[in-house]
Amino acid sequence: MRLLKTTLILLCLASTGLMAQKEGKQLLEEGQLLKAMESLGRAFMENPNDRENAYTLAKTLALMSEVDTAFYFLNIALQDNNELMPLADFNFYSLSTSPKWDGVVANQMEKYQRVHGRLQNPEYAKELLAIIMKDQSLDYYVDLAKVEFSKSGSVPHWFYPLTFLKGQFITNDNFSRMKTLIQQYGWPTYSMVGDLAADAPLLVINHHPDDQVRKDYLPMIKKACEDGEGSCLEYAKIQDRVLVNDGLPQIYGMQFRYNDKRELEPFPIESPEYVDQRRKAIGLEPLKDYLKRRINYDFTVRQKEQ
Repeated sequence: MRLLKTTLILLCLASTGLMAQKEGKQLLEEGQLLKAMESLGRAFMENPNDRENAYTLAKTLALMSEVDTAFYFLNIALQDNNELMPLADFNFYSLSTSPKWDGVVANQMEKYQRVHGRLQNPEYAKELLAIIMKDQSLDYYVDLAKVEFSKSGSVPHWFYPLTFLKGQFITNDNFSRMKTLIQQYGWPTYSMVGDLAADAPLLVINHHPDDQVRKDYLPMIKKACEDGEGSCLEYAKIQDRVLVNDGLPQIYGMQFRYNDKRELEPFPIESPEYVDQRRKAIGLEPLKDYLKRRINYDFTVRQKEQ
């Protein structure tokens, strides 16, 4: 009887912890950081071994600039993590200026290479991961603005200074740093810096306001994709953006626009009945699956093969 009672109590606590964790994630997505921190904190107290919850709590605290406390939970979250993604996670941008961040970077790099093999140029990889983080450091707030626009049809007033900051102090700085690194080390490949870090120039180039920059680098991006040493997904995004900006149909279906219902849809696609054939040639999933997952859009054009 006592064992049954204890088991029921533990099950109730676990259920409560999961509910608090789910609530915390939802509040984080809605921009309610203080309430998210409280819910995620309750979940942590009930299950301090939940690494995923500790990671989400660390993100929330970092967004609130609670740097020391964020490091505490991040170190717990990364105990069993041997990936490089945390080093590029824009939610941790406020932590990246602290001397403690160097220790996090060193530990993750060592764990990653121990499991996945040594990188040809780990120092280059660290620089590129920092570029990814900075490139996306305002994306949490940009995403909140998109949600607000889809609901009300108007852009929140606080979004406009963010776009200025992103252009002046992120895009320009990152592009300048990226050019210097490429001149020093060459175009980054998967073999050289790992899959994640190799995406850094693609993000910077795709986010640059000058379309000529994308046109200048497109041959290198395409070659890396064809050689299996770069992201074909990002190549497709950049190729389509160049076409759309020139007033031409896109060929992979990677660029979207808002329609009059304030819903996202793809820009016009060249010969849409053959788009999956083109996507398959560079290793991309069918457009129907991509659009449903990415923007909840139903692509219904029947596909053909030439």
